[in-house]
Amino acid sequence: MRVTEKGQVTIPKPIRDKLGISPGSEVEFVERNSVVELVRVDAARSVERRRAELLKALEAMRGTLDLGGLTTDEYMEEIRGPRDDLDPR
Repeated sequence: MRVTEKGQVTIPKPIRDKLGISPGSEVEFVERNSVVELVRVDAARSVERRRAELLKALEAMRGTLDLGGLTTDEYMEEIRGPRDDLDPR
């Protein structure tokens, strides 16, 4: 099997069939005792990984928005305008 300039290889069809890999499937290369294994990532683990990546990105953004002393409600009204579904008493 040859590796392309982009670092890609073609997974043989019998292996794709055995692992249930189809276009769009996620796979990982896992190193165990100097042997690298190709494993299919199940959907639940994929969702778990995406959730972890999202939480990491959100944490990186924490504290980067300066509201200028406004409360959340005041800021939302500032960017959206006053709510017309509330009784203005």
